[in-house]
Amino acid sequence: QVQLVESGGGLVQAGGSLRLSCLASGSLFRVYVWGWFRQAPGKERELVAAISWNSLSTYYDDSVKGRFTISRDNVKNTVYLQMNSLKPEDTAAYYCARKRGAYTPAQATGIDDYDYWGQGTQVAVSS
Repeated sequence: QVQLVESGGGLVQAGGSLRLSCLASGSLFRVYVWGWFRQAPGKERELVAAISWNSLSTYYDDSVKGRFTISRDNVKNTVYLQMNSLKPEDTAAYYCARKRGAYTPAQATGIDDYDYWGQGTQVAVSS
């Protein structure tokens, strides 16, 4: 049974930083792409960032390029999302997820390409 547990969310002022973590268990962590999604109230869940199995390729949504950094630790079975220069529009529930299939590229894809999800962690950015 694959389990994903996110942590690190919270309330921060605009311009501040947060680091999200996602600990995965029950999965061969190192062979999969892992992604971070977010969902704001009334909006669809969207892919924010993804990282390939070997960290050599990453994907970022245009709205977070230059501000967010995704990384992974294949020993600790953890994927991270460093969020800097946060804006009020970054306010959302953030979810980590595992992409289907081993050794696939990190690219812009939808939620249907991901098969396991965490419970989410809330990020709120005040202006």
